[in-house]
Amino acid sequence: MRLVTASLFVFIASLSCAQPPPGVTGRWTTIDDNTGKPRSTVELAIVNNTLIGRIIDLHDKSKLEKVCEKCPGDRKDKRIVGLEIIRGMKSDGDEWTDGTILDPETGKVYDCKLWIENGMLKVRGYVAFFFRTQTWVR
Repeated sequence: MRLVTASLFVFIASLSCAQPPPGVTGRWTTIDDNTGKPRSTVELAIVNNTLIGRIIDLHDKSKLEKVCEKCPGDRKDKRIVGLEIIRGMKSDGDEWTDGTILDPETGKVYDCKLWIENGMLKVRGYVAFFFRTQTWVR
């Protein structure tokens, strides 16, 4: 009986070690850099060990039907609500890296890195060594 209990404990412990960093999935409110006001709600989810993020709501209800005219590829002319703006993020310890983030207003796609800091999500978009980091809140 002890062998079975010990084996079960080791199995559960190994599963917990293989889990992605805690806390990134769920709904996050993006904050406008200029006004400091909420802009949108983005839902982060893990699909096939990859983190993705979709805009699920806009705080400015007059823009709910707006489409992304400047977006590249398969996102062009898609509604902003429902748009996948974060793609391809891979777990790297306490961070998610190697993915991209789309700015639906400009249609530009940036390399992306994100992590939890003091209960908030830090989202960094960058090109080469130029970057901008936003703070998203639950």
